Amino acid sequence: MNKSQTLGELRASGYKTCSVKDEMRANLIRKIRGGEKLFKGILGYDETVVPQIVNAVLAKHNLILLGLRGQAKSRIIRQLTELLDEEIPIIAGSEINDNPFAPLSAYGRQQIELHGDETKIDWVNRDSRFVEKLATPDVTIADIIGDIDPIKAAKGGHLLSDELTIHFGLLPRANRGIFAMNELPDLAGKIQVGLFNIMQEGDVQIKGYPVRLPLDVMLVFSANPEDYTARGKIITPLKDRIGAEIATHYPKDVGLGTAITKQEAWTERDLIPDFKLQIPDFISETIEQIAFEARDDQRIDKQSGVSQRFSISATESAVSNAERRALITDESDIVPRISDVYSALPSMTGKMEL
Repeated sequence: MNKSQTLGELRASGYKTCSVKDEMRANLIRKIRGGEKLFKGILGYDETVVPQIVNAVLAKHNLILLGLRGQAKSRIIRQLTELLDEEIPIIAGSEINDNPFAPLSAYGRQQIELHGDETKIDWVNRDSRFVEKLATPDVTIADIIGDIDPIKAAKGGHLLSDELTIHFGLLPRANRGIFAMNELPDLAGKIQVGLFNIMQEGDVQIKGYPVRLPLDVMLVFSANPEDYTARGKIITPLKDRIGAEIATHYPKDVGLGTAITKQEAWTERDLIPDFKLQIPDFISETIEQIAFEARDDQRIDKQSGVSQRFSISATESAVSNAERRALITDESDIVPRISDVYSALPSMTGKMEL
């Protein structure tokens, strides 16, 4: 298919734009009807987490994933990009992915006024429409929303109150895409208010100047359940605007945990000539059982949890110890033993908090 290069060509092609939530909903419906696997590589969530995410997308809700570390929250969030179109058109040079038919920024409107149907069009892929940020107490309004750029003002001869002088933050740059905020409760209250204003009113204040920005964004958050439910961590109006709270979890049984570890752990040691790796089932099950026992142990901090990376790292270390032994003794078979599990202690201790 030939991509339109100007607004006139795009209009003549009959291309229709829609909101990002409608776009994700339509692509999700197509995938479900086609029997496609959703969230590839995510094991153990088919009957719990995935149906809730599907419901949230179908309902066009912003959502938050609540769970402890090592529960695939970030991987799930990043795979939401699979529900976006391959490419969408934007006004060339736009910082906030301006819709050619309805530009938001002063730059986009200016381009349409100056060039009309000759306005240049760029195409952005789905990965470029995903913006992710880890919330920390030092995150500022400038990082998330934007700030006045005096250099832009000086170069363009604009007043500081001119919208063209704004350097947009991460959230406006996610316009017509997905904005993900990890560890939401760590975000300062005034930033949460800024997020709420964008979600509710579609306007922001940058250095005291009110700016209308009715952004088209799918908002996805993640948080530790203990922090999320603690009073004062998240302002109530923001929490009220999150349509779906979805709880993730650790594997329900040892068999599932072993399957996840087998999928994620790097065990391709037989790439060395004449080497062959064989991991006995009881080794994998023993390591996984240690993780399960740690999660149930009263001495382990429940707010921290025991990540699935515990089993993955321990398996890799046990295999490495068996590999080291095979190299020293000039054996062709790498077969981990129970004694090799003890060598994985350095990989275990850092993943448990008392």
